[in-house]
Amino acid sequence: MAGAEAASAPGLPEAAALGWRREPASERTLRRDGRRWTAWTCWVVALFAAPGAALLWIEPWTFPVAALCFAHAWAVPSLQARRGARSVVPIGSERSAAGAAADRVALGLLADLAGHADRELLARTGLVRHRGRLGTWLVGEQGALLIRRRGRLPGRRVFCWCVRVADARELPAADRVAHLLLALREDEEGVATIANLAFSGARWRVVRHLPPGGRAGLASA
Repeated sequence: MAGAEAASAPGLPEAAALGWRREPASERTLRRDGRRWTAWTCWVVALFAAPGAALLWIEPWTFPVAALCFAHAWAVPSLQARRGARSVVPIGSERSAAGAAADRVALGLLADLAGHADRELLARTGLVRHRGRLGTWLVGEQGALLIRRRGRLPGRRVFCWCVRVADARELPAADRVAHLLLALREDEEGVATIANLAFSGARWRVVRHLPPGGRAGLASA
């Protein structure tokens, strides 16, 4: 009986398998993770900027050394944001092992799955939009962006997730995106649970490191 209940329980099996070592994603965990990333960024900036400011206060002629401290305060969070942005791969960024004909068929099926409203965005950016309970997702071959909402308005925080379909090297790129999109529609919190959070921070930090298609998708989301 217990086995039958587990088999019929909704959600992704991968998320259920992680239940013993990872807390399921929710509004609360996303707010908590966002605060942690903000605290980490502030700590890094203060760690490098405070010595630079102290050097300038003690002796203005130490400006070159202070400038290095300020550069590190800017570069370290920027590198982390770049890592998060690069974890999202739009369709067409990588060569598919499938043939060109299979790629076209898979892309057409994905366009039908995305719906009329998001087809133009898919063609323009290589990303599929999904509006969920946690926010607006932009899904690529690998990875996804989650733009959080504040009330009824889109927020300024972006979560960069590293996630991909297992053992899907031979699948066309659009099929990989379709798998992730269907998983989001079935269990949004489950996808956020199994995915690895590569970065969470201000929208302006992420958009600088996205390709043109990703920037357009983020603006549309």
